[in-house]
Parts: sequence; structure tokens; C-alpha cells
Amino acid sequence: MSKTYSFEGPGGKVSLLDLFQGRRQLIVYRAFFEPGVFGWPDHACRGCSMVADQVAHVAHLNARDTTLVFASRAPQAAIIRLKKHMGWTMPWVTVTDSFDADFGVDEWHGTNVFYRDGDRIFRTYFVKSRGDEQMGGTWNYLDITPLGRQEVWEDSPKGYPQTPTYKWWNWHDSYTDGGAPDKKWVEISDAGEKAFRQEAAEGRD
Repeated sequence: MSKTYSFEGPGGKVSLLDLFQGRRQLIVYRAFFEPGVFGWPDHACRGCSMVADQVAHVAHLNARDTTLVFASRAPQAAIIRLKKHMGWTMPWVTVTDSFDADFGVDEWHGTNVFYRDGDRIFRTYFVKSRGDEQMGGTWNYLDITPLGRQEVWEDSPKGYPQTPTYKWWNWHDSYTDGGAPDKKWVEISDAGEKAFRQEAAEGRD
């Protein structure tokens, strides 16, 4: 991507690259909260608000090297007030240039996915209108990223990050950068998998 974009965050000006927060994947949902949108200034668009209500704790996405960000044209003071009022905690920035028009979300809501290779950014996925109504869950978001769920059962190209299924899961307040899976949880999930496979095998006999 040759064009640069600028946003306003709680701490000031940030670039599209900054929105990744050092991770490889970025999901940006364009939420309509701005003058002229029904509900302003007390509420965002009703449909966009439903999407926001559905968003799972972002720590699970972050653990898969993925950042989720909402973007609107409302000023940061209004966004901060709205998030507090509605109980939303996802990162939310202000669009300050042509980002929304360039990526198909200037007249309607939509979800864009970006992948970072060093400082190079690539747009890898886009869905809008009725297509992103079901977004919000951790799995829904991971399934639209280029790296997917990053679990060994996926038929991913060589070199893609993949870890054993279930083992990376954690409480949202217990993930640590580069942290190994919890040993007790690995034992429990292994036992569960073994029991499931044994039951399935007996059912085929």
C-alpha cells in the first residue's frame, strides 16, 4: 500500500501502521458515529451499535497476533464518551482523511482486513452490508484473516503459524506476550480430546 493514512486516537495522531499495535493482522470496522447519523450525539448508528455489542473480548484476537479497531468520523471526545456510556472497550479511532472512501466504507458500514509484512501493509479482505452483520465473535474475525485460526487442523500453506487446537485458549486476563500454554489446561484439553475420539471410535464399531 503506497498511500498513507492518519487517524486520531485517544493519545493523538496515529497511522494505519500504528493501528496494528505491533501485530501482523489488523481488522478495521467502520462504525457510523458522526454528525448526521441518527442518534448523534448520544448514540452511534443502531446497526453499528449492535455490532459493537457483539464484539468478544479482544484479548483473544490479540493472542492470535490480530488487532481489532473501530473507526468513525466522530471526534475522540465523543467516542470516549460513547464507549463509556455503552460499556464498549475495543480500540476506536477517528477517521481524518479519505480512508473510508478509499476502502469502500464512506457510505455504509464495512469490515476491512489488513496484513503487515514489516512496514508494508496489504489489504486482504473486505465485507460490507449484510455480510458483516454476523461479525463480533473471535472465530468469525479470525476466519476472515489471512492466517486464519492458526491451529494445526487448518490446511494452511507451509510456514504459516499453527499451534495445537485448544491449547492456546486462556482467560482474557491471563494472556502474556510469547507465553506458553498453561500446562494444566493442556492436560485437561488433551484428556477431553482423547475421550471424544474414543467415544467417536466406539460409535463407529
